[in-house]
Amino acid sequence: MIKLYHSITKSGEKPLTWLLKWRTAKGKEDSTRLHERMGNPQTPRPDGPLVWVHAASVGEAQSTLILIERLLRDNENLHVLLTTGTLSSAQFLSPKLPKRCIHQFYPLDHPDWVARFLDHWKPQLALWMESELWPNMLAAIRARNIPAALVNARLSAKSYKSWNLFKAAAQELLSTFSLILAQTERDEAYFADLGAGNIVVTDNLKYSAKPLHAEDEQLRALSGAALGRKIWVYASTHEGEEYITCRLHQILKNKIPDLLTIIVPRHPERRDEIIKTIESHRLKYTVRGPGLIPPGEDADIYLADTFGELGLFYRLAPLACIGRSFSNDGGGGHNPIEAAQLHCAVLHGPHVQFQQDIFDEMNRAGAALRISDEAHFRQTLERLLNDDAALTELQEKAAAYAAGKTAVIERVMEALKPLLARAGIEQKPQAQKAAS
Repeated sequence: MIKLYHSITKSGEKPLTWLLKWRTAKGKEDSTRLHERMGNPQTPRPDGPLVWVHAASVGEAQSTLILIERLLRDNENLHVLLTTGTLSSAQFLSPKLPKRCIHQFYPLDHPDWVARFLDHWKPQLALWMESELWPNMLAAIRARNIPAALVNARLSAKSYKSWNLFKAAAQELLSTFSLILAQTERDEAYFADLGAGNIVVTDNLKYSAKPLHAEDEQLRALSGAALGRKIWVYASTHEGEEYITCRLHQILKNKIPDLLTIIVPRHPERRDEIIKTIESHRLKYTVRGPGLIPPGEDADIYLADTFGELGLFYRLAPLACIGRSFSNDGGGGHNPIEAAQLHCAVLHGPHVQFQQDIFDEMNRAGAALRISDEAHFRQTLERLLNDDAALTELQEKAAAYAAGKTAVIERVMEALKPLLARAGIEQKPQAQKAAS
């Protein structure tokens, strides 16, 4: 979802420097890389053409990887600069980046920091992924005539109404992008009404992302430890959802004695808080931890507090509820395609407004089930865990839905061709042949 931000332009660098110090103290910044956030990169710029891709968070980063890999595959002399704004995104991406891709933290939106960043990297093309819109950076991109596109763009109804209050400012910011690749026709209409031009509907790039990775050795170890048990996973949980999970397990284990419930928190640093919740329900548990400990034979709850292993648990469990759909923060939902790609049946709560189009389409296709409340949640889990045919049907519909959506990257690359050519970055003949 696109977010519009105001910049600090007249109060100097001190407020932003203080902000970085505060964030570092809170564990939200890498203290060894604060120079990047101040627009002082220490990594040399490689020779030749460079495309800059910006993805603010982990959710956008997964979609970004498929785009970066295609850009590099089709342009053998190209380098890609990938910027993100969160520690979790850097942790997620670091082991996955292909050769000729450089990761940097995005500079905060001070005019001098923005200028230093662009002076150093000199990108031929900027591709922003459904991201925040920072005024100073976008103004600098326009001033330098850097071709730019907004990729996988979407606007919620709430954001659209907010933007309408500042329509002239929104139009100026959006004018930075000579191409907007919108996820849906509704997004296209919203952007057009705000004054954007050259909008192409490509669907959601998340559909084309590669399936989440899993280590074969770890999957074998977990499969052996959980052999013969009924398993489900609550994926990417937020505050409040662990309470629901524990209550569900307390009730269901009376009818399904071998039940194993896996909790994969969105933010692993919440492990101590989650452990207290599990203990308050007097449930037995195993914490995966840095030692990658498998679940104990008598464990009710398996707390998977590691980072970047969600693909492992989607492969292990046949059934997943997608987190932040029952959470105390009002919800919003996370990406269900990752589960569907790995043949995992998909459940979700009522609050998925940040992924509404995906969930609505999956629900219509019978590829996901919407859970209305905790009682409905319990009834659905009990039914699916005891009805192999119903569970298999939901798994197959989810997988079929995901498989039918993999061509989005082709539409995105086709739409980007004119902009790549304008930036002097054209496909090599052998890459075109390979792509065909």
